[in-house]
Amino acid sequence: MERIKQQNLTPSEIVEKLDQYIIGQTNAKRSVAVALRNRYRRLKLPEEIRDEVAPKNILMIGPTGVGKTEIARRLAKLCGAPFIKVEATKYTEVGYVGRDVESMVRDLMAVAINDVKAEMEEELKGKSAEVVEEKLLDLLLPGTNEKEKKAAKEAKKAAGFALGNIFGGAVPGAQADGNVIQLGDSDNASEPELSKEDQEKKDEEDRSTREKFRQWLREGKLEDREVEVTMKPAGHNLEIIAGGSIEDLENNMQGIVNMINGGGKSKKRMVSVREARKIITEETLENMVDRDKAVDIAKERVTQSGIIFIDEIDKIAVHNEAHGGSVSREGVQRDILPIVEGSNVNTKWGVIDTTHILFIAAGAFSMSKPSDLIPELQGRFPLRVELESLHKDEFRRILTEPKNSLTMQYTKLMETEGVTLNITEDAIDRMSYIAEDVNAKAENIGARRLHTIMEKVLDEISFDADKHSGETITVDAAYVDSKLNEVASSEDLSRYIL
Repeated sequence: MERIKQQNLTPSEIVEKLDQYIIGQTNAKRSVAVALRNRYRRLKLPEEIRDEVAPKNILMIGPTGVGKTEIARRLAKLCGAPFIKVEATKYTEVGYVGRDVESMVRDLMAVAINDVKAEMEEELKGKSAEVVEEKLLDLLLPGTNEKEKKAAKEAKKAAGFALGNIFGGAVPGAQADGNVIQLGDSDNASEPELSKEDQEKKDEEDRSTREKFRQWLREGKLEDREVEVTMKPAGHNLEIIAGGSIEDLENNMQGIVNMINGGGKSKKRMVSVREARKIITEETLENMVDRDKAVDIAKERVTQSGIIFIDEIDKIAVHNEAHGGSVSREGVQRDILPIVEGSNVNTKWGVIDTTHILFIAAGAFSMSKPSDLIPELQGRFPLRVELESLHKDEFRRILTEPKNSLTMQYTKLMETEGVTLNITEDAIDRMSYIAEDVNAKAENIGARRLHTIMEKVLDEISFDADKHSGETITVDAAYVDSKLNEVASSEDLSRYIL
């Protein structure tokens, strides 16, 4: 497994891939493409030089719904990097109740751990299948497992020898039960041993039966048969870290309460073989994963290629004329600063160095300016990208051009009901115009306006889709107007409905 996922994509190739999902915003895509390529270039440098190359953090400026988050999210997927989106307004400065800024690094590490474990489990599925099959057969045919029978015989033999050492000879019928050695005349003593020939005959019958069930299992003939499985308790990961938030402390306390109340006990359930396979597969893969290796890989990915997207950073910008809460907002900035500069953050997986994590900050900056951020934080975001507002032409392209576009999504959804949805070109033009118009009259929420418009236009069709199975429904400009004209023409109605 690659410790650091790398894709040798040139900036132009990165932009080309982003174009499949994001319309317009060429400058922003070029900037993030260069930033991503530089990360790939850095990993190929000699170690003594590599450590000196700091990531070129990006500040995206633009109204909501123009693609800031989507660009960052797609960028992370392109390079397979651990990625999280956080909101600057959710954090408080040190000394206040709330989430501390270091929790964003712990959250990023948790994402990386889950990703690495998922990759490891995918690689181990082939090996785990055999183990799962044997465990299912053990549930279906208790006492037929050759290894278990051999182990039981050895334990019994060992018990006899142990007592023989005490009493001066092997004790017939002695057997081990956990840490207790039982004598042959006890109430729980095993039945008299079979002769060698009878035992061999029984073993052969067990093998034959087991192989027959194995074949049925592979053919899916036993999926509905019920078996008893032992459900292991979910693990309780307690993260006790200096400087942790009240929220983190509450989660830890809840974990302790659950364990006190019996949350750590195993439970037995009767389930179908189908469900048992899922349960056993999860447990088997969990046990097969090398946790230490997973942590090492995740730490390296986070420290060398992790991406943290800080949204709404404009909301913590300090205005010169502001009073009251401005101290708190500036405090949050000063707490974020060392993490962006590069510092060590304690997590339950060890210390994480944030020096080479890529930070992408974004905000509308409608009520503030980037210069309202403290100078030290401004200096840590050398790449500034201003995203453009979206208009009719962009809305039209968003509805049709991206991979899995909105119109395609709704068309495919209706196909599941047997309805063929035909959205005409003039309908797309009309919805694009209305989106631009409503954004101008009400608050500009960018491309998100298209979602509300599409839902309003197709509301009746979606509700009655089951009644129109096998039919073709055409959505044209006239149909769009019939659903939206009244709403779009009224500023008050469009503000609340669209």
